[in-house]
Amino acid sequence: MLDACAELVDEVGYEGLTTTLLAERAEVAIGSVYQFFPDKRAIVQALTLRNMEAYLERLADRFSQGDLAHWWDGVDAGIDEYIAMHRLVPGFRTLHFGDVVDVHLLDEQRDNNGVIAEQLARVLVEQFGITDGPPLRFALEIAVEAADALIKLAFRRDSDGDERVLAEAKALIREYLYRQVGTAPAVPEQSGGPEQTGAATGVPVAVGAADPADNPTG
Repeated sequence: MLDACAELVDEVGYEGLTTTLLAERAEVAIGSVYQFFPDKRAIVQALTLRNMEAYLERLADRFSQGDLAHWWDGVDAGIDEYIAMHRLVPGFRTLHFGDVVDVHLLDEQRDNNGVIAEQLARVLVEQFGITDGPPLRFALEIAVEAADALIKLAFRRDSDGDERVLAEAKALIREYLYRQVGTAPAVPEQSGGPEQTGAATGVPVAVGAADPADNPTG
């Protein structure tokens, strides 16, 4: 039923989804749907929880490969897997992590992106030993919100994700988290505009932007 739900939300959207359509697509009696789910919101909530588990599993798989040397590589992996799920996982680009339905779909007390930021913080702390605490959680929550908005923009502009927007999203998140976490990431060279290199860190920054070396918290 969850697979049928994923297919349908891509085809008709959350508003167009009904339990009758779901039963027809899953080839089950409508009573079977209600045996497990009281309404379509509950079905989508279950699908969203499955997607979050899949996302964390994808991250764990990336980290287990041993090719991520620094925390910023872990952040890149988090963004890459989020983009990949938009491209490959049915229903994900429509539902994301449930915000189209309810910003508290994953947790009654925290919004959906806050839950994702907390999970990402846990993984980064475990894998790279960076200092946990409210500053890291807050910085990651801001980063997740920004990345989410830009990735959505990329997929509105291009059904496969506008590569220029996705590249800018990754550069922006790296630069922001460097300033907050305080360890300089080596940002990949980006095309499409002049750059200069921060003298103290070697981090490429756009001409006219503040040099990370000038950041008193870095």
